[in-house]
Amino acid sequence: MIKKKVTAALVLLCGFTIIASCQNSSNEEMAQVLKQINKKNNTISNPFNPEMKLAYCDSLLNIKRLAKSQEILFSKASLLLKAGQEQQSVNVYKYLMDNIDFMSTDEMLSEQAIAYMRLGERSNCMLNHTGSSCIFPIKDDGVHKIQTGSRKAIEVYKALLKLRPDDYESRWLINIAYMTLGEYPQKVPKNALIPGLNADPDTASQVKSFVDVAGSLGLNINGRAGGVIVDDFNNDGYLDIMTSGWDLSDPMHYFQNNQDGTFSDRTEAAGLKGITGGLNIQQTDYNNDGKLDVFVLRGAWLTKGFGNQPSSLLRNNGDGTFTDVTAISGLFMLHPTQTATWADFNNDGWLDVFVGNENSESMYYADESTCQLYMNNRNGTFSNVTTAAHCGIKAFVKGVTSADYDNDGFADIFISTMDGRKYLLRNKGKTEAGVDFEDVTVQSGLDQIKQRTFTTWFYDYNNDGWPDLMVANYHFDRTLGYYSAAAALGKAMPEAGNIYLYKNNHNGTFTNVTKEAGLDKVVYSMGANFGDIDNDGYPDMYFGTGNPDFKSLVPNKFFRNIGGKRFADITSSSRMGNLQKGHGVAFADLRNNGHQDIFAQMGGAYIGDSYTSSLYMNPGVSNNNWISLKLNGIKANNAAIGSHIKLTFTENGVKRSVYKDVNSGGSFGSSPLQQEIGVGQARIIDEIEIKWAGSGAVQHFKNVAPNQFLNITEGNAQYKTLQLTKLIFRSKNMPGCMPMQMAAKTN
Repeated sequence: MIKKKVTAALVLLCGFTIIASCQNSSNEEMAQVLKQINKKNNTISNPFNPEMKLAYCDSLLNIKRLAKSQEILFSKASLLLKAGQEQQSVNVYKYLMDNIDFMSTDEMLSEQAIAYMRLGERSNCMLNHTGSSCIFPIKDDGVHKIQTGSRKAIEVYKALLKLRPDDYESRWLINIAYMTLGEYPQKVPKNALIPGLNADPDTASQVKSFVDVAGSLGLNINGRAGGVIVDDFNNDGYLDIMTSGWDLSDPMHYFQNNQDGTFSDRTEAAGLKGITGGLNIQQTDYNNDGKLDVFVLRGAWLTKGFGNQPSSLLRNNGDGTFTDVTAISGLFMLHPTQTATWADFNNDGWLDVFVGNENSESMYYADESTCQLYMNNRNGTFSNVTTAAHCGIKAFVKGVTSADYDNDGFADIFISTMDGRKYLLRNKGKTEAGVDFEDVTVQSGLDQIKQRTFTTWFYDYNNDGWPDLMVANYHFDRTLGYYSAAAALGKAMPEAGNIYLYKNNHNGTFTNVTKEAGLDKVVYSMGANFGDIDNDGYPDMYFGTGNPDFKSLVPNKFFRNIGGKRFADITSSSRMGNLQKGHGVAFADLRNNGHQDIFAQMGGAYIGDSYTSSLYMNPGVSNNNWISLKLNGIKANNAAIGSHIKLTFTENGVKRSVYKDVNSGGSFGSSPLQQEIGVGQARIIDEIEIKWAGSGAVQHFKNVAPNQFLNITEGNAQYKTLQLTKLIFRSKNMPGCMPMQMAAKTN
């Protein structure tokens, strides 16, 4: 009955005729829905569809009296850039500058300059991509071999800076252009130079350079903004990679780990062909069968109803394939979203899901587009209990995360929005209706700064046993290059693009410790995650940055946690400051050597802003020890999401503890659910304590040797040690060549 009802609703809500049995919920059915929505959205009114607008411009230019219209030609040049036709865009701008007395010379120069910059990026970073392409500060193999684009851009920016000497955006971009030529800082004109861009501000905390090996492994997907999951989907102990792209024409990709340092593209074999779109993806185990399923989130940022796209729940069949069970599970919804959090909110041992939908007057969304809470019915289906649980927040939501911030045994929810408000919803525990939440934002002290925010998560950055909160500011009135230049020049300006770090006070309140932690920096995070690159037991953070504007050419940012007291900017020394748009991020020990590598899904909103994803190989930042724990719940949910881990050990004569909750990390990008935890120089872990989510059962394991992969099942006093081969990344396209670690060392 449920199956018939939901599938009928699917047809009715989408307004499409689905050529499939109404008794089935299948990949083909969802693929058909997505295909038809994509076709419907292929219209001139879609703000992220430059191709249709280009066709319209051309039709107007074919009218004799409009053939030389400066306004239409100006629009066409901008649209050509968004469509990835940089040379044609440059040609139109040049024509306008040479032949038409344009109404605003500086506006024209600004657009012409970025077109030249993009032409340089296309010729070098995209068509002749290397692991150093577009890595800030640009040097070595990142220096452009085809220099026309940057040379021309510099000429234009010089002219612009004569007209507008205080144009911080142009100053930022001209410095980047000189970098692409290997001429920063020595050849940058004195009036344009921004000094110090080629070094870490904290020299004492520099790290060895990470190396981008995605291209050699065949993982360098050329796509738009999207998500990533790194986890073990086939239960062989080795981590696989799944990615998505935000547009409904962007395919998903599933790369299976071959256990030999290579990956195979198993997308079509997994049944994922046609399952397109997804600005974000997350792993879960909604049916407690021990096989990781996938939740695909769609429609974010799209205005005027174009974001009314279904999310997808993909069931892992355990045979290398996935089946779309969205309709029959009760999770079919037509609301724009990019964010959700899976947790056992009522402690019954089954994962529920809270979805952060977007609602904004400027986005023309319907009133029913609120956040939604779906409780697991423990039979493969979910029930929407949003109203009864008092959690139907109506906001322009960009991030949600969950944790038991007050340590009362129930998972709470934090919501980050572009409306300027934050929401902390405290879980009041079991009620007759199942679960109930109360808004405690004001009492918690989290409402003091009212600015637009985006990326967010709970984590214990200082290892005191209480979840702290990170939330990234996303307020801007200008391009991000402007703010980056102003910050680098030490100019006072309103807070914009900063990170906010809130320390848990252990009493239901939080304190903003951003400045003390050294995080009062311009970042502009869209996607991010945390991990422990040096295995000291303190979580580090990597942020993907940007916005759709092509002039927002700012680096991804990397911060190293220094003893839970402050964070050091290691963007430059790590060689991970990618200037292209950054989205889904995952930290993962892909080589089974105890060092977390970092996968970053790159690319912007337009087809012309597509970019290759990166896999940054950890060079071995330290010789610290580690432990990897895969937890299997029995009374707790099988994936053990929300379970608390406490490691106690003695390091250099000092006893200390490291705390970690089982989750996939940030709110945009998913790290493995196996928890990879550093223990510093400890030679033995005195105790592993696990408090299982939902059941509340506590287990202890004494005197555990580090540098192992352990499989722990709830209630079993003996853990299993997994024997996993240490992998050496090998080039997919050049069999027999030297291992990449050797190549990186040689270079």
